[in-house]
Amino acid sequence: MTASHSSAGRYILTSVALFTAIAPFVADFNTTHIYNPSWPAHAKFHNGQTMSMGVFLGLSTLYYTWRTPATPDTLFTATMLATAYYITLLSSWFYPGAKPGPEDSPDDFSQLWPSLGIFALSAGAHVLERKRIRGMKTE
Repeated sequence: MTASHSSAGRYILTSVALFTAIAPFVADFNTTHIYNPSWPAHAKFHNGQTMSMGVFLGLSTLYYTWRTPATPDTLFTATMLATAYYITLLSSWFYPGAKPGPEDSPDDFSQLWPSLGIFALSAGAHVLERKRIRGMKTE
C-alpha cells in the first residue's frame, strides 16, 4: 500500500470539521445570542449546548477522517459526523415558533445556503476519499 494518507477528500472534510467547531462561536457568542439580556437562562443553556455540540462534532469528524487504516466505514462515519450539525440545524425550521433569522427580517434563508454548501462539500469529499480508499486496496 503506497497510497498517500493525504488526499483532497480528507482536506475537505478537515475544513468542514474546523468550520463546524468554530462557526457556532462566531455566530452565537455575542449580544444577539449568549449575551442577549432578553434571553432566559434556559435558552442560553441550550445555545451553549449547541456551540459545544459543534466542537464535539468537529473533533469527532477529524478523528474519523484521519483514522488509519482508512476504511469505507470510517469514511461514512466521518461524513455523517461532518453533516450532523447541519441536518439538525435545518430540522429546527420545523419547530413551532422557530425562525432561522432575526425577528424583524422576512423569511430568512441565511442558514439554508451554508448548510447546503456543507452537504455538497462533504459529499464531494466522500466521493474523493472513497476513490482513494478503493485505490489503496488494488495496489
